[in-house]
Amino acid sequence: MEQVLTLVCKLNPSQKQVEEIELVLKAFADACNYANQKVKPQITSKTTIQNMVYNEIRALFGLSANLAVRACARVGANRKTAKLKDKQVLTFKPTSADYDARIFSFREKDWTVSLTLMNGREHIKIDIGNYQRGKLKGRKPTSAQLCKHRDGNYYIQIQIKNEAPEPIKSSNVIGVDFGRRDIAVTSNGDKWDGKQINDVRDKFSRVRSSLQHIATKGTRSTRRRARQILQRLSGKERRFQQWLNHNISKSIIQDALKNNAEVAIEDLTGIRERTLQLPRSKTERRRSNSWSFYQLRSFLEYKGVQFGVEVVAVPPAWTSQTCHQCLHIGLRSDKRFKCTNEACSWNGDADLNGAKNIAAIGVNFVNSPRGSNCLCCELSTDSSGLLKAYTDASRTV
Repeated sequence: MEQVLTLVCKLNPSQKQVEEIELVLKAFADACNYANQKVKPQITSKTTIQNMVYNEIRALFGLSANLAVRACARVGANRKTAKLKDKQVLTFKPTSADYDARIFSFREKDWTVSLTLMNGREHIKIDIGNYQRGKLKGRKPTSAQLCKHRDGNYYIQIQIKNEAPEPIKSSNVIGVDFGRRDIAVTSNGDKWDGKQINDVRDKFSRVRSSLQHIATKGTRSTRRRARQILQRLSGKERRFQQWLNHNISKSIIQDALKNNAEVAIEDLTGIRERTLQLPRSKTERRRSNSWSFYQLRSFLEYKGVQFGVEVVAVPPAWTSQTCHQCLHIGLRSDKRFKCTNEACSWNGDADLNGAKNIAAIGVNFVNSPRGSNCLCCELSTDSSGLLKAYTDASRTV
C-alpha cells in the first residue's frame, strides 16, 4: 500500500521570481476557469477535458505543455470532488498550481526546487526545518504544488510516496470517544483534557475582540498594526491546535501498536450542523465551530496507514446512552453515566463508557467485510430494542 506524505516548504524567491510566480498562478487559474466554462459540467475525465481544450489553453494563456495538462487534470479532480457533494465547481482562484516530474525537481545539494514558470525554468531556494530535511534527504519527489498562502508568502508542497506496512489483523480494538471537555477518551482509560485548549481559545477570542475594536476605531497606523497582530494570532492558535492533535493521535496509534490492536472512532460527519441548530450561547457556538475533531480524525487515519494500524469509523448513535456492561439504556448527567439496570448499576465516566461501546462496535466492523448491518440500522428507543441489536452484534464476533 502506498502513502503520500505532503511536506510544506517555504520558498525564498527573488523579486523577479515573485513576478514570475504571480504570472504562472494567474495563468493556471485562468486556464482552469476557461476549461471549466468550455467543457460541460458533467464531464469529469481529465483526458476528455484535455482533448477538448488543451490547444486553446496553450494558445490563450502561454502555459507550458505540462502545466496545461495539469490545469485540465485539476478541473477534472475538482469536479469529481464536487460531484460527491452534489455541488458544482464555480471558479478557481490564483493561489496554487500543480507540478509533475517534468516541470518540477528537488535538488538536495543546494536545497532548492526547480520550477517551470512562464518564461522558463527557475531555481528557488527553500527555507525548511530539520523535519523536512530529514524527510527529503536522499529522496527524489516527482510531484508538488506551488501555493500562495494568505500571509502573502509562497510555499511548495512536495509530495513524497512511501510504502506503508500491511495493516494489523487483530480482533482487539481500542475505542476512541471524541468530545470538547475531554478531547479524546480511549477504552483503555487514557484521556486528554480539553480545558487547556478551551482556555487558549477563550484567551484568543478576548484578544481578537479587543483588536478588532481597535482595527475599526483607532488611528490609521494603529488599525494597520492591529490587523497585523490579528493575522499572527490566527496562525498561532491554529498551530497550537494542530500540535495538540498530532500528540493525541500519535499516542493513540502507539498504544494500538503496543497492544496489537485496531482503532475505532466515531463518525461525526455533520455533527457541527446538528449542534448549531440547538439553542446555545454565543460562547458555546464559538467553541463548537472551533472544535477540530475532523483534523484529529484525519491525523489518526494517516498515522494509522503509516504504522499499519487500521482505523475504522463507526456510527455514534446510542454509544453515550448505553451501558457497556449490560447494554441497557442508562442516564447520563454531565460527565457521569449511571446504568438503570438494577442487576448492573454500573456508574462511572460517561466518555469512558462511550469509548468502550465504540470499541465493541468496532470489533463487529473489523470482523465484517462490509461493516455491521445490525448496528447501522434504526434502533428502537426502548431499552429492549437497543439491547437486542447489541446482543445480535456480540454474537457475530
